[in-house]
Amino acid sequence: MATRSLRPLTFGGQPLTADRARRMRWTATGMLAAMAAIFIATHGLAMTGHQAWGYVNAFAEAAMVGGLADWFAVTALFRHPLGLPIPHTAIIPENKDRIADTMAQFLRENFLTPAVVARRMAAMNVAKAVGEFLAASPERGVNGAVDVRSRITSGAAELLAEVLESLDPDRLGNQVRSGLASQIAKLEVAPLAGRLIETTMADRRHQPLIDGFVRWAGLTLEDNEETVREIIHQRVAGVLRWAGIDKTISSSVLDGLYKLLAEVLVNPDHPLRGKVEEGLAKLGQDLQHDPETRARVEDIKRDLIANPAVAVWWTGVWERIRQSLIRRARDPESGMGEEMRTMLAELGAALQADVRLQHQINRFARRTMVGVATRYGDQIVRLVSETVRRWDATTITARVEGAVGRDLQFIRINGTLVGGLVGMTLHAIAQAL
Repeated sequence: MATRSLRPLTFGGQPLTADRARRMRWTATGMLAAMAAIFIATHGLAMTGHQAWGYVNAFAEAAMVGGLADWFAVTALFRHPLGLPIPHTAIIPENKDRIADTMAQFLRENFLTPAVVARRMAAMNVAKAVGEFLAASPERGVNGAVDVRSRITSGAAELLAEVLESLDPDRLGNQVRSGLASQIAKLEVAPLAGRLIETTMADRRHQPLIDGFVRWAGLTLEDNEETVREIIHQRVAGVLRWAGIDKTISSSVLDGLYKLLAEVLVNPDHPLRGKVEEGLAKLGQDLQHDPETRARVEDIKRDLIANPAVAVWWTGVWERIRQSLIRRARDPESGMGEEMRTMLAELGAALQADVRLQHQINRFARRTMVGVATRYGDQIVRLVSETVRRWDATTITARVEGAVGRDLQFIRINGTLVGGLVGMTLHAIAQAL
């Protein structure tokens, strides 16, 4: 089976390179070699020289024994010492399948049971933590690098564009149109329109609408003066046309209409404006209380919904909306990222301030995680077990040794020093006896 490539491991937040582990291994081995050299150099001096050399020799001898013992123990975890197939060595490679099953079972019993997940989640305020993250002011990293939230908004905008492009525009547009049509069909429009008219008139907000309509009528009349004159010319008697009086009549009619519109525009109490208001008020009442009027409005609404021209119009509107969203999502100058960051910041502030919302979101998160543990816990455990089982001996040895190998070399160093101290203590006791 092929050996998997290894990612750089981390230790204490810093990359744990092979050089650091190798340096600690050479340090421990160097201490062991130094103790051996001191033992050999002081062996004769301990017999004939000053008694202090006996303590040095005893320290070196015991340190060498302790260092060798710990070297054997550390090496036996990962490989056969000196390549010799000694029983109960190369423990991790030889037992990787059992280690995989043990790890998976430990994960299942201590982390992925519904009770444990529920207890852990109950002690966490996920909503508030997310709110604090989202509401924090954006910060720039080294050399102006955009922070995590900016990457989130950029990724979300790109994801939105990808989704809108991948979906069938016609099918999606039809689905949106069908959803809107079904909701509009359930909604009775007439009473809403009637209340809107009443509210608008009560607040006197209908006056600008009437003014706008009067101006529009004046402009329309001005643009169609020749048509009006032609209509009057066709309607008057032939004698009047022969005498040229039709032009005078048409000019008088147009002047009268312009004057009427101007008076309505400048006089808020003009009788014609009052008639318009009476008509609007009656329309508002009929829309709310007259069954016949309400039925006619509902018929018009149903005809509009069923009209193929409306469907074609909506398809065009939806396609323009879709293309506009895609362009804005992919254009860094469109401001969509800033809008999304503002929206996320507002959401974060709401999550921090609204305790009731926090409770609802935390409850949802807890139930979701419990459901995941219940439904997929066995699959997650099986994934861990099968992944470790697929690793070959070299891979699992490298991963474990890379994670804890540096600390294991400290065991060798400590074993050398502690062994030396014990040997020197025993030599002192022997001398005292």
